[in-house]
Amino acid sequence: MDKTASNHKGLIALSPLLVFLCVYLTSSIAADDFYAVPMSFSFLVASIYAICITRGLALEDRLKSFLKGASEKNIVLMICIFILAGAFAATAKAMGAIDAIVNASLHILPGNLIYAGLFLAACFISMSIGTSVGTIVALVPIASGIAENMALSGETGLAASAPFVTAIIVGGAFFGDNLSFISDTTIAATRTQGCSMSDKFKVNLRIVAPAALIVSCLYMLLGSGVNVSTSGNIDWMLLVPYLMVIVLAVVGVNVLYVLVLGIAANCAIGIFSGNIDFQGFATSACEGILSMGDLIAVTLLAGGMLELIRIGGGLDYIVGLITRRIKSKRGAELSIASLVSFANICTANNTIAIISVGRIAKDISDRFGIDPRKSASILDTFSCLVQGILPYGAQLLMASSLSGTTPGQIIPYLYYPLVLGICTFAAIILRLPRKYS
Repeated sequence: MDKTASNHKGLIALSPLLVFLCVYLTSSIAADDFYAVPMSFSFLVASIYAICITRGLALEDRLKSFLKGASEKNIVLMICIFILAGAFAATAKAMGAIDAIVNASLHILPGNLIYAGLFLAACFISMSIGTSVGTIVALVPIASGIAENMALSGETGLAASAPFVTAIIVGGAFFGDNLSFISDTTIAATRTQGCSMSDKFKVNLRIVAPAALIVSCLYMLLGSGVNVSTSGNIDWMLLVPYLMVIVLAVVGVNVLYVLVLGIAANCAIGIFSGNIDFQGFATSACEGILSMGDLIAVTLLAGGMLELIRIGGGLDYIVGLITRRIKSKRGAELSIASLVSFANICTANNTIAIISVGRIAKDISDRFGIDPRKSASILDTFSCLVQGILPYGAQLLMASSLSGTTPGQIIPYLYYPLVLGICTFAAIILRLPRKYS
């Protein structure tokens, strides 16, 4: 087959991705809401289209290939983790653990370090519960109240600026979301690249920790003249499941075991403390699992669709196209970063972006000998970086709604994503961390 014919075949094989983007973007723009139409619907349309255009196979064989992709072991494992993560997060919330962890975090630092305290609280909470949106929902109302109290006390400028304190929470929320062991993005990045969560965490932390440290110091300087008192009782026992999940995951215990133990701890501590009964625990666990439904459907459909794209030569074509002018690992890593960033802009969902391009990124990393821990870190970090500054992303939309501001007012104060971007690009250009580059 000549090169032109091969390119034509590759473009046709890739067209389901274009169909997905067209359906998703068209429906979202028509509804004036990027979350009005479920992502799974767009993937369903694209998957049906992919089955119809796949050449050289009978219809039954196309369906078998689709199901093979959807049932690939990493896809199934990812879904199992999603189910357990949903149950853990929902049961922790139901027993009052989120309130406890919010109060504990805000009491760690004195009032004159409130900005740094809010940032660190958002980092810790998002890392514990594995969701940036959940962190924003928990902390933005508190941050907005603090800004309002500052204004009533005579503070002016940044100190009493709702967009400023809201941006602090959004930045911290993405720090934890990027590193959490129960975060959708971490799960997707590690499973698609074939590395463990603890190994990815060690690499990722070396890239993002400098950014978090720089931003924390900046917030300490900006808040050094501000005094705010916080209130609220702390039930330290309710923090045990979160701390246990973090410690066990860091030492390398299988994430499935970690989540099962975390759910069991939620049940035992919740019932013992009297915050929840067994029926309430079971109900919240089921609600958490059901909340993952759309993500699970997207994962299955994307897995099947990408298998058909692979069979049609689409993955080989896109990898060849992207890597045609790449001569080094540095260029390969930049291409992975560009891929996931573009996918995130199109989908406004960092987890879906990783799932969509994860297999392509794996092919690129294999071809150029990139450490899977580094490629997983790049996928996760750049998806969170882009998601954190999208004015139509769920996080900024939720944050602006809760704080009575607009995404446009918040974006200028998003210091952490800006510094994170600089540190991540530096890690690629300077080949850091050395051990994994």
